[in-house]
Amino acid sequence: MSETYTTNVPARLDRLPWSRFHWLVVAALGITWILDGLEVTLVGALSPAIAGPDGLNLTAAQIGMTGSAYILGAVLGALVFGRLTDRFGRKRLFTITVGVYLVATILTGFSWDFWSFMLFRFLTGAGIGGEYGAVNSAIQELIPARRRGYTDLAINGSFWIGAAIGAMGSLVVLNPDVVDQAWGWRLAFIIGGLMALIIIYIRRYIPESPRWLMTHGRPEEALAIVEAVEARTERDTGRPLLPRPSELPSIRLRRMQTSWLDIARSLIVRYPKRTALGLVLMATQAFCYNAIFFTYALILTRFYDVPAAQVGWFILPFALGNFMGPLLLGHFFDSIGRKAMISLTYGLAGALLCVTGWMFSQGLLTATTQTIAWTVIFFFASAGASAAYLTVGETFPLETRAVTISMFYAFGTLIGGVGGPVLFGALIDTGEPVRILWGYLLGGGLMLLAAGVELVLGVAAERKPLEEIARPLSMVDDVP
Repeated sequence: MSETYTTNVPARLDRLPWSRFHWLVVAALGITWILDGLEVTLVGALSPAIAGPDGLNLTAAQIGMTGSAYILGAVLGALVFGRLTDRFGRKRLFTITVGVYLVATILTGFSWDFWSFMLFRFLTGAGIGGEYGAVNSAIQELIPARRRGYTDLAINGSFWIGAAIGAMGSLVVLNPDVVDQAWGWRLAFIIGGLMALIIIYIRRYIPESPRWLMTHGRPEEALAIVEAVEARTERDTGRPLLPRPSELPSIRLRRMQTSWLDIARSLIVRYPKRTALGLVLMATQAFCYNAIFFTYALILTRFYDVPAAQVGWFILPFALGNFMGPLLLGHFFDSIGRKAMISLTYGLAGALLCVTGWMFSQGLLTATTQTIAWTVIFFFASAGASAAYLTVGETFPLETRAVTISMFYAFGTLIGGVGGPVLFGALIDTGEPVRILWGYLLGGGLMLLAAGVELVLGVAAERKPLEEIARPLSMVDDVP
């Protein structure tokens, strides 16, 4: 085969109408965030039971440390699996990573002390972290440009479907009339791990990303997959796809192996402003989310005397607000634009978090009003955080997409996510609301900072092909 080749695969993918194929992509790959939400919520809602005498006898600081272990595992998993995803393909890696999650989560249910629990949480995080690069890159490369923003936000927002499932599940496993409390929290993890078997089965029907194939010297395979999707879409809709392939624009690519030097040049030399933007967006939302949500149940039980078995009822409206934010606001990220909407959502979430933190410190809130406040705050924060993942995926070249997503997730989370749960756990252990206020002010201030950075450095990527937003490293100019 020639060292260069011409392809119109990107244009053919972007001109596809929404079809059953896209729903399959959403269902099979988007379920990653449902799993992540289930995991985080289980630890949040079950933390009083895990920490109690029927559990592992952990302190609030130790619960915070296990949350940080999960995040640290996700960081390392993202870095390792992200690079492998760009090297060996999206499909192969999103099967391996969900397998790691399955085994580690089941093992969590058999933890016998603090250290074993923290180790298994670390391994579970590694599986989920690996999913971020593989799944986000595949979704963005398969969804048409005009729907990419809304679809990506809605899928990322599905994290909170998992959170709701985890909250409802906690109401069952923490009910002593239903499950022995010494086994309830263990059973929750074991069942959560077994759910991954369904995901592995469904993902058998997702093809490799044609965009990944075309940038890795396999244009015939990429074309074959696109033609199969087109034929299926025409059968489903009962009409031919227009415009015809011969009328679509093509790009010319050359064979190349992407090195770490190529990745570094892309981040530091070609797109330094996008790199700064991605780090700020990812780090600030990671701190805000992980600090607050990993210690959610502790706030409710220690300051509002909510029984551990009832925490799930308070997580449900919080999860609903987080899910509805991307679902209701998502289409504005494609119509109004990325820059305006990301700045707005980050800014509103940050300001409201500062106000709510002050009200908490003054004793002006109840368990119900605290939950309402958090629900409103994270209605906006969830849309903004989902858009952060969209931004770091679509604004860098195809050949580095998975590892770039993984690196931003890893470094952003390492900067903002690992320390958050430990800090808030320690602040909660003091029992002084005024001290916890400083944590809320820090989280809110960081979100406001990110809103300002987005206004200055944001990229207008709405409705544009990925190849137009960031030129592929393997692209050449002489299209015949």
